[in-house]
Amino acid sequence: MNNYVTDISKSQEYISFRSNIPLRKIVVDSNQEWRIYDSGPKSVACPLVCLPPVSGTADVFFRQLLGLSAKGIRVISAEHPVYWTVNDWCEGFKKLLDYLKLEKIHLFGASLGGFLAQKFAEYTHNHPRVASLILCNAFTDTSVFSYNESASIFWMLPSLVLKKMVMGNFTMQHTDKRIIESIDFMVEKLDSISQQELASRLTLNCINCYVEPQNLARIDNITIIDVFDDYALTSPVREEIYKVYPSAKLAHLKSGGNFPYLSRSDEVNLHLQVHLNRFLDSNLCAHERRKSEDGQPSES
Repeated sequence: MNNYVTDISKSQEYISFRSNIPLRKIVVDSNQEWRIYDSGPKSVACPLVCLPPVSGTADVFFRQLLGLSAKGIRVISAEHPVYWTVNDWCEGFKKLLDYLKLEKIHLFGASLGGFLAQKFAEYTHNHPRVASLILCNAFTDTSVFSYNESASIFWMLPSLVLKKMVMGNFTMQHTDKRIIESIDFMVEKLDSISQQELASRLTLNCINCYVEPQNLARIDNITIIDVFDDYALTSPVREEIYKVYPSAKLAHLKSGGNFPYLSRSDEVNLHLQVHLNRFLDSNLCAHERRKSEDGQPSES
């Protein structure tokens, strides 16, 4: 394992995050241990839940956990254990929400996390658990990846081979310091993921599966966050997600690479706030409710 510590890991911001927001390990069934960070007011019953990409651990959203909780928004970042099918992942995630006593949530998913967010909304469409979706560099069909045929053997491949498959999607030709730092940090996180964890994530990412948008018809609040510079997904993939959600709000960033929630966290956090502000006057509010001077509930 690489012992190199990246600039982000050494930053005061990240050190403060690790010092103030504890990592929780929650076993939901069969020793399946989810790892979560839960920041912001615990009184909020409909928080924002962040789902990382293949290479990410729960702490890749530390800038959302810090920045949005400071605005009175409850944010949870959830890293899943080993699941080999999307259906099993959805069932495990549902059990996690039941354990946390969360009936409904807003989901922010990046890449694989965005795909799983859509599949969970689809999985629970008869008893909706997803209040809204924010999809970042996401996709709707795993056939866009070239590993559909070999996904069934990922479980037996060595870690080094799996990591090379993931890193092949990282675009390294950047001069932007923040994007370079975000890639370094994600490589560091990738190095901490076990062979079974990584194999299962790549299986979920590449096994033949697609979103059935007719089952997401009840979700009318969707924001798509995209970057205009180079990142792992191609323009046709981007266009396809626009077609699937024609009424989605589009949040375009001029640049940001594969991991804009790290490299352009201020912009991403602003888009997340704008999205969540639509729910301020509803029972799906992700903000802490406080009493104003006239005794009426107000937002922080």
